[in-house]
Amino acid sequence: MKRAYHNYWVYILTNKPKGSLYIGVTGGLDDRMERHINNEGSKFTSKYNLKILVYYEEYQFIEDAIKREK
Repeated sequence: MKRAYHNYWVYILTNKPKGSLYIGVTGGLDDRMERHINNEGSKFTSKYNLKILVYYEEYQFIEDAIKREK
């Protein structure tokens, strides 16, 4: 059975005020944040210690989320 609605998020992480930023898209924000906190999210976020969620937006369609990320 195909789900009628799915959640996708565009999110922004940082490491400190006026620090580095990372913009990503995910289908599971809680799980993705846990991976970032454990340095398993991406090489870039691990290298710059980006673990502070500063912004997120929710979308129903992945195409819209990816468009917004870009």
